[in-house]
Amino acid sequence: MLSKARIAVFVSGGGTNLEALLKAQESGAIPHGEIVLVLSSSAGAYALTRAANHGVAAVTVPRKGRTQAEFEAEIAARLEAERIDVIILAGFLSILSADFVRRWPDRILNVHPSLIPSFCGKGFYGLRVHEAALARGVKVTGATVHLVNEIPDGGRILLQKAVDIQPGDTAEILQRRVMEQAEWVLLPRAAELLCEQLTESGEPS
Repeated sequence: MLSKARIAVFVSGGGTNLEALLKAQESGAIPHGEIVLVLSSSAGAYALTRAANHGVAAVTVPRKGRTQAEFEAEIAARLEAERIDVIILAGFLSILSADFVRRWPDRILNVHPSLIPSFCGKGFYGLRVHEAALARGVKVTGATVHLVNEIPDGGRILLQKAVDIQPGDTAEILQRRVMEQAEWVLLPRAAELLCEQLTESGEPS
């Protein structure tokens, strides 16, 4: 068995999912992995402060004003320098190309705030997902953690967790419940599952 898988968490905003991952790591819930890098597409993201508060290295790779190739080339260089084994997309709002994803087969985890295949695909992110669930009138929603492939919201589903919709829910209230009851539970579990698989098979760098 090799040493711990080295994890990079990609963020763009407040970093609540990042916080859940960092706390899980500190509690010993991710014994086969270690978050060694937080990468943000936004210099003002509060997630960078969260990383600093937990003593984790953080960098900003801005998307604005650059081509996709330039953006991804810098990301790739940062990942190579840190010998990253696993990427976790935790509220990362910049699109990654199919070419980039192909370089990380079965190594990129994403969390989506619905039970895939419901309310996923182009245009479904953030509050829009919860607004769509409420507009449809469904009684149950949830979250999904999946391995990313070249098709948006595609790839192998690792974990899902259902969350009840309550009378009087707004999109904001529902978003918070889905995060607390599903996303913050599933992400650390999925991270550990993937890292354990990689370390036991001897695959991490």
